[in-house]
Amino acid sequence: MPNFIAPTKGGKRKTLRNRRTAWSVRGDLPPAGMLTLAIVGFLLPFLAWCILSASGAIDPVFLPTPLKVVTRCVEWLLNDDLMSDIGISIGRVFGGFIASAVLAVPIGILIGTYAPVRALLGPLTDFSRYLPAVAFIPLIMLWVGIDESAKLSVIFAGTFFQMVLMLAEDVARVPNAPIEAARTMGATNGEVVQYVLIPAARPAMLDTLRSCMGIAWTYLVVAELVAANSGLGFSILKAQRFLQTDKIFAGILLIGLIGLATDQGFRWLHRRCFRWHHLRG
Repeated sequence: MPNFIAPTKGGKRKTLRNRRTAWSVRGDLPPAGMLTLAIVGFLLPFLAWCILSASGAIDPVFLPTPLKVVTRCVEWLLNDDLMSDIGISIGRVFGGFIASAVLAVPIGILIGTYAPVRALLGPLTDFSRYLPAVAFIPLIMLWVGIDESAKLSVIFAGTFFQMVLMLAEDVARVPNAPIEAARTMGATNGEVVQYVLIPAARPAMLDTLRSCMGIAWTYLVVAELVAANSGLGFSILKAQRFLQTDKIFAGILLIGLIGLATDQGFRWLHRRCFRWHHLRG
């Protein structure tokens, strides 16, 4: 931390150390404090839900109690093959996400690196990311059919263009100083990309992939509109027809919990791969 010199009445100067607290700009919290506040952040909306559902002010058809949702989850697990629905939905999300990442990573690197590629593909990608994935469903059904590839295609369409632009920005934000230093030492364009641009952009690129995984989960229900007969999204849509709001809540919460676990996995991977990035001065 930097030291500051403050004058005193006697003309002497004393050194003041800038102390960083939890409420300082980019301050730190101990792990116990982080965990406590995280638990409180989850408990507050849960308590509000309990109070509203128990008060009788809202019809249980529209807002079931947490106990009823938990009971529905148990019934779903024991009688309706919940684990199979979870596995199928995870497979669809990861399949569409991986297909998107395999194409988006090299294209994003090219757009962020080379001006001609940026001029050629940048505007098209900018335009395409504003097209809603739902609008592609009729075309996907015509082109791909209604099997599993259609569900993967919806998730792919929902994540690909966003991922390309975000990855291109990650590469473009790498400072010019290390690039110029590499050129001064005689590095070729390929060596600059391989040994300077990509290593410098990797932490941000992994964060981008984590964000896009969250987007992929939000498209799950949309993907399972396409002639599905299994999965969490399909079960939510089926429950809507029979006004089973407790099952709708259960499905939504399960998707949220699985998505949170996936997000924490990405965070762990980021800390594991880029430990230097998480060091604080």
